[in-house]
Amino acid sequence: MGEILRKIGKSFRRTRYSMGRLVRHLSAAIRIVTSILSVATVAASIMCIVAMLIYIGFDNSVSQSMLINRLLRASQIVFVVNVSFNLVFNFRRTLKDSKIIKWISDSLILLSLLPLAYPRPIHPWIPVLEEILYSNKFLFPVLALYALLTISFGIVRLLGKRTNPSLILSCSFLFLIVAGSFLLMMPRCTYYGISYVDSLFVSTSAVCITGLTGVDLSTTFTPFGILIIGLLAQIGGLGVMTFTSFFALFFSGSTSIYSQLMVKDMIYTKSINSLLPTLLYILGFTLIIELIGGLAIFFCIHDQLGLTAGDEIAFAAFHSMSAFCNAGFSNYEGGFSNPILLYGNQAIYLVITILVIAGGIGFPVLVNFKDALNRYLRRFWKFISGKGKRREKFHVYDVNTKVAVVTTMTIALVSSALFFVFEYNNTLAGMTLYEKCVQSVFNSFVPRSSGFSSVNPCSFLNITVLMMMFLMWIGGASQSMAGGIKVNAFATMLISLKTIVTGGKYSTVYGRMISHGSIQRAYAVIAISVMVYVVYSMILVAMEPALPVKGLLFESASALFTVGSSLGITPLLSSSSKVLLCTAMFLGRVGILSLLIGFFARTSMHQVKFPEENIIIN
Repeated sequence: MGEILRKIGKSFRRTRYSMGRLVRHLSAAIRIVTSILSVATVAASIMCIVAMLIYIGFDNSVSQSMLINRLLRASQIVFVVNVSFNLVFNFRRTLKDSKIIKWISDSLILLSLLPLAYPRPIHPWIPVLEEILYSNKFLFPVLALYALLTISFGIVRLLGKRTNPSLILSCSFLFLIVAGSFLLMMPRCTYYGISYVDSLFVSTSAVCITGLTGVDLSTTFTPFGILIIGLLAQIGGLGVMTFTSFFALFFSGSTSIYSQLMVKDMIYTKSINSLLPTLLYILGFTLIIELIGGLAIFFCIHDQLGLTAGDEIAFAAFHSMSAFCNAGFSNYEGGFSNPILLYGNQAIYLVITILVIAGGIGFPVLVNFKDALNRYLRRFWKFISGKGKRREKFHVYDVNTKVAVVTTMTIALVSSALFFVFEYNNTLAGMTLYEKCVQSVFNSFVPRSSGFSSVNPCSFLNITVLMMMFLMWIGGASQSMAGGIKVNAFATMLISLKTIVTGGKYSTVYGRMISHGSIQRAYAVIAISVMVYVVYSMILVAMEPALPVKGLLFESASALFTVGSSLGITPLLSSSSKVLLCTAMFLGRVGILSLLIGFFARTSMHQVKFPEENIIIN
């Protein structure tokens, strides 16, 4: 009996061991298939987006349309297989990682199978629903949504591979520029076609939110082309990683801690816990401000420009986005220097100025404003509810916010007054006092990044041109849509200079000591900007000997500091000069210092300490 029990136990252990091996093999096989499907889904997503763009942007023949439909159906099948496989074999992980919108997108993908599995009924129960489900109006958005989610999640997962975030950020802008240059060459984007150099120049200018262009947008690009330019400027202004991180974190489930840390550093939020709320706030604030700005612009121009209601809405939406993103593009003939606008309702210039300020103040400042408002509301609630017995003391605004706001307002007031004085009897001649004041404010804000112009910069006095170039160099606030060295770096330099001149040991402002690292970074940004500007200016002058030097120097500053203003020589530049300015706009947008940090490894913190020596300065 004992021998029989031992044999049964031995057989049971052998069976259990075999079952364990089978389970391990099945788990390994599931992991392999999951990885293969992940790669295939990303490839299908890219193919899906490209096919849709070709379908929309080109005049396709019947055979080409059929081929595009086959490619989209192939992408659809890959998406369905991926969703079904994960639901069946990775249900626990899918349930844990996916969020509600991810479930919705997966459900829509499965629902898109209905037309394939069930033929279109002759007498549908719900005609409207049947019309939607069995048409491309349903299939295309569902495939595009799933493809964008997949690509976004894949990009953010790259951050978990310990990849340098500066290089990822730079490469994301470079990819968007190249993709945009091909998109703008699609036949349905232009009226009469465009060369690749001009398309690359406009795409770079849009993604880097500069506003320089060698062609007239209103006569070159169709409404679809203007839409592409607007999307490029919107994505470039907020940052490619802001969009992809939002999709990945909010729609596509969880990501690695390292990925979240990298995204946190990119948008400068204070903690991982506030990462998603900060992304939501940035995107929500952008959409709300652009919507309010669009409504304000619409009422400013309504029944004044001779446009239809639809064209007025398009005008308002495009210029609101362009102003908030500090892009400086205008799809109206003559832009804001058009006499109908210039001598019409001046309120539109004030609206554009407010939008430019909002976009150039910096997202860290806007987030700080939001946090301050929340604290004020909580303190008010405690007061009216009787829970707050004594006055609570806390620092509502951080030093970065105070420095950025005070420096921005100071520069704006001084530059507005100087422009009013310099151009009073020049470009402002013939205007009323109110119009002169409005135009002075407008033209002192826009050179700092947006690039709009209401009066011809070619007519500026030389002293005004110098002031404009100085404002271009300073730019807006850090982590904003604006370019330049940023007011944060400029203010830090002034505070440090004050400490040096007065013989102080520490640089302090608003009761806080500025860190040594911030001062070093400010001086590095300033020094690099000056050196790079000199190099670009010299090369451009050498390449264009027939053009005026003043215009070339102005053009170099406008491109490198992503402003977009010009003295009228942009269309006269050669193709090689335009490519050169494309590199300048790219460097100005991604940040030269950030790009250098991305290419060169950081110096080890454990450096050998050598004897100290003084270098004679002064």
